[in-house]
Parts: sequence; C-alpha cells; structure tokens
Amino acid sequence: MSIRIGVGAGLGAPFSPGDYWRWVDYCEDSGIDSIWHSDQLLGPMVEPLVMLAALAARTRRMRFGTNALVVSFRDPLIVAKEFATIDYLGDGRLLPVFGVGRANDLYWAATGGNAGERGRRADEAIALIRLLLEQEEVEFAGEHFRYSGPGVEPRPARPIPFWTGGHSAAAIRRTAKLGDGWLGGLIGPERAGETRRRIEEALKPAGRTIDADHYGVTLPLRIGRAGDPSVLAARERLTARMPAEDRGDLAEAFAVGTPDEVIALIRRHVAAGMSKFVAAPIVQDAADLMEQMRLLVEHVLPAVEDRD
Repeated sequence: MSIRIGVGAGLGAPFSPGDYWRWVDYCEDSGIDSIWHSDQLLGPMVEPLVMLAALAARTRRMRFGTNALVVSFRDPLIVAKEFATIDYLGDGRLLPVFGVGRANDLYWAATGGNAGERGRRADEAIALIRLLLEQEEVEFAGEHFRYSGPGVEPRPARPIPFWTGGHSAAAIRRTAKLGDGWLGGLIGPERAGETRRRIEEALKPAGRTIDADHYGVTLPLRIGRAGDPSVLAARERLTARMPAEDRGDLAEAFAVGTPDEVIALIRRHVAAGMSKFVAAPIVQDAADLMEQMRLLVEHVLPAVEDRD
C-alpha cells in the first residue's frame, strides 16, 4: 500500500486569507499529499467547491478534495459542472468524497430539505453526477432527480474517482454500489478495519472491486499534550454533533500526543487496512497551525509514508 497523509484546515481556528495561503504554500512545498475541505453550509468553514477551484489555481502538485461534500441538498447538474471545471483547472487532481450529513444538521431546515431522504437523494445524485461527467448523452429517471440531455463539459481526461464516507449499513451499501474508495471519520483502527471488511463483502454481489489502496480515515490531530484545552474543546464540539451510539468511537479517533504516539496510531490504522489519511490539526490560531504542520512534516511523515 502507498501510505499518504493529507491535511484539512485547522479545527475551530479563524484564518485571514494571508494565513490560509501561507498554509497552502507550506503544504505544497513540504510534501503534504493533499488538502481537504469539509462542507458546513451554516458553519464557519469556507464553501468547499469554491476553495477547491482556488486550490487548483494556486497549487501544481497536491491533490485536493471534499471531506465530505453533503450532496443530498445540492443540484447534481451544477455539482457535475463544478467538478468538471475544477478538475480541468487542476489538471486531474480533484478527489471528491461524498457524504449525506447528519439528520440533526441545521441546513436541512435552512434548505427546505428532508433529512429522512438524504441517503436516497445522495445515492441518486452521485450516480447522476458520474453519468454527467462520463457520457455524452444522459438519461436518468430516479425518485428525486430526472435528467435527459447532454453530459457536462469540459469532459474529464480520466474518470474522477468518487469516494464515500460513513460506516452505517446504508453507507456501506452506498460505497459498494457507487464508490471508488472510502474515507472514514472519527473512528478508531478496529472499527475502520471492520468497515473495510464489510465493504469488501458488500462488493461481491455487485461484482465490483475497490482498489486496496483506496481506504482511509480522517484523524483530528494535535502533536502535544492530550489534555490541551484546544483538544478538549474539539472533542466537546464533535461529541455534541454525533449520535449517542457513535460517541464511543471518539476514544481512539483523535491522533493526539507525542509524535511517537501519533505515529503508533497511524500504524495501527495501516495494519487494519487503511492507507490514506487526512490529518485535521486542532489549533488555536494561524501560528499554532503552522507549528503543528511543521511537527507533522518533520516527525510524522518520514516515519509513516513509504516514499523513496
């Protein structure tokens, strides 16, 4: 497996545009594999597809993606056109991960969406987006989306890989049916490995396969004291958003501690079958983010990535 580490913007920290671009430039120059933006319509995060277009123009080497794009309340035709444009500008470096969001997220009410239908809408949207990106003429008739007409242009030079997230039974079925990879979030190595095995079992009846290298997890990261106030605050925020049945996973979902402790957790994930990681630094401000990046690049990447 090729072990690679990408990063997401610091959890809970405000950045100026200058801070953001200094971070991006450091990632581009230091060997970070990829940059990821999450989709929080009503939260403090920037809009992910706008940011990916900016990253396509700013970077030359790194890949970039959504972690994860809540596709259930978006128009598939517009998303397909945005993907085609971003992939064109980035010379094929787009890597989207799709999600369905949580039932208690405020944007369902804000957009007039039905949280109870989010999974079925996502399944149709993902299927339609793929057709729009890969076919000259598209015919699609679903429960939630219908389309008859041309595919979008500029047509990607190669198929854009679609990854999915989540570890529920529905998420596993979605990955087996529609996904080219899987990126878990806020789970430990044992559950990540179990989810991979369940996906592989679900792939068999569909006659599909997913590359063994295309499984990974997102890890909130803090190299330093486990009791740091920023870590405790991040745990509290994330716990409040999670269903009660998933909160037990948080115990091993954070990569926190000394570099050796962070490396040990990543290696446990690798042993469980994970090879792609998105480190989301838990930081207080821009200077703290850059220090966390330095520690990640200097101490963790050389120990876990398999580059020559």
